[in-house]
Amino acid sequence: MEILGYIGAALMGLTLGLIGGGGSILTVPILVYLFGVETSLSTAYSLFIVGLTSLIGSFSHMKLGNVHWRTAIVFGIPSIVSVYLTRHFIVPAIPDPIFSIDTFTLTKGMGILMFFAIIMVMASYTMIRKPKKAAAGSGEVVFNYPMILLEGLVVGVVTGLVGAGGGFLIIPALVLLAKLPMKQAVGTSLIIIASKSLLGFLGDLRPEVNIDWTFLMIFSSIAIVGILVGAMLSKKISGDKLKPAFGWFVLIMGVYIIIDQLLK
Repeated sequence: MEILGYIGAALMGLTLGLIGGGGSILTVPILVYLFGVETSLSTAYSLFIVGLTSLIGSFSHMKLGNVHWRTAIVFGIPSIVSVYLTRHFIVPAIPDPIFSIDTFTLTKGMGILMFFAIIMVMASYTMIRKPKKAAAGSGEVVFNYPMILLEGLVVGVVTGLVGAGGGFLIIPALVLLAKLPMKQAVGTSLIIIASKSLLGFLGDLRPEVNIDWTFLMIFSSIAIVGILVGAMLSKKISGDKLKPAFGWFVLIMGVYIIIDQLLK
């Protein structure tokens, strides 16, 4: 299972490099189902892995000028604050079990996985549907500050709870709320994902949380190799053609997790 897990790490990075946002959503299922990592800890590991791979993946976008730094700061700050607070205060405060009704008990791990599976289904929809043609950029970014602030806070809470980067939420927000061209939205989202994930991970650095740094670095290294290979292949393979197929795979995985947890 560990061999399959490391193959999954490479595929996660490869997918992230090929299609951009959405690939990191495989991290938690790989950690839980193939490595047997406890659910809450797997979301912490995922923050580190997703943050590090997104940071590496953003370098090529920086060179191409596809990062709008002002937008990254405006969107990123509330997101970073909310993800850190979620990991440091909200996740530890979730009771275990959450509640019991007759013979049914909703444990903390089950609740997090169920919520994560719902996020997977939402993400799959954004990947399967045909994207609308982005309007040509006007050169001047127009900010809807209240909505960007609210979106940043919401994305931060979601990231903190499930450990996913949230690119499927961030990219549409940057296109619609900041009027960024799609290429800039993708590059900027990677910077936001990297910063909020890595800084959010700091919220898990508590004495009672036992972090296996050796495992984290091995998994992250394999994922980074995958994202670099994916970035090179993306020049020859259209990510837009691969995204719907990957979306269907994510949908099947999300439904499987929901059924699996309910049966348990």
